[in-house]
Amino acid sequence: METYKIAVIAGDGIGPEVIDEGVKVLKAVSKLDKSFDFDFTYFPWGCDFYKKTGKMMDDDGIEQLKKFDAVFLGAVGAPGVPDHISLWGLLLAIRKSFDQYINLRPVKLLKGAPTPVADATPDNVDMIFIRENSEGEYAGSGAWLYKNSPNEVVIQNGVFSRKGCERVIRYAYELARSQNKTLTSISKANALNYSMVFWDQIFEEVGRDYPEVKTYSYLVDAASMFMVKDPARFEIVVTSNLFGDILTDLGAAIAGGMGLAAGANLNPERSFPSMFEPIHGSAPDIAGKGIANPLATVWSASQMLDFFGHGDWGKRLIDCIEELLCEKKTLTTDLGGCSSTADVGDAIVEKLNKYKA
Repeated sequence: METYKIAVIAGDGIGPEVIDEGVKVLKAVSKLDKSFDFDFTYFPWGCDFYKKTGKMMDDDGIEQLKKFDAVFLGAVGAPGVPDHISLWGLLLAIRKSFDQYINLRPVKLLKGAPTPVADATPDNVDMIFIRENSEGEYAGSGAWLYKNSPNEVVIQNGVFSRKGCERVIRYAYELARSQNKTLTSISKANALNYSMVFWDQIFEEVGRDYPEVKTYSYLVDAASMFMVKDPARFEIVVTSNLFGDILTDLGAAIAGGMGLAAGANLNPERSFPSMFEPIHGSAPDIAGKGIANPLATVWSASQMLDFFGHGDWGKRLIDCIEELLCEKKTLTTDLGGCSSTADVGDAIVEKLNKYKA
């Protein structure tokens, strides 16, 4: 039996509530499939930790995490801690230290999920966003000059390396070819005359190695419009760190809301742990009430199973989510139900039991 060592960082707000359900579901899967198991180790890092210690994680936190196969993250952020402190002190520190340069976010309208887009259906909203996750607009490069003076100046640099762009674009081409899907690149070369012109150039260069992949290129403003008006034109999408961050939140709104939004931060070479998380944030306004939607966390658990080579179980988890959405009996308030966070997790486990050997 193979045992996967998982570092659990429940984090802030609703993080501990939803991560408990994700762990519950993964444990249920391992009980049904005797070929693998999970060993969970919990870390108390996050904003409460910061308020006590002045740091978001232990000084040697990255070293502690290196021995794990994956990180399961709940949420980061809390009132009283500036967002740039919480983000750079934990989430981005892990992404960058472990070279998790692929951010994989499904934008898929599941059967039974609500959508504000009149013509959206599970058949025409089925995208996978591949977001560059290590540099770009979130490289953290810049300067703050003449602070608190009349001539104060702030410079924020986007960093686009050939290596960084090429590897994420090639990953996207490989995925598009393996799934026989179209590939769309989203940039903004008309205004960002260095970084995005460079991105477009590399997209074209790498594409010469994949003549069988049908490609499209859109400016980010046009892409945001088409995602709403004609989502079927997008299958596999590759884009930069900032654009991917924004567009996948738009995608979440189209595909049922943030309570159904999952994300994987991958180091494809597996030189370091990868990290799996719901992308809805810490939602401090509902923390502790037991009403947070855990389905995004369950979806991220499905992504973890896919990454470990158990795609059959990953798909079964998605099937279970769809069953809940269609039945409309055990859902949290954001999806029109009145069930608790734990009730939804229990319902997923109950549905999983039909796969018992």
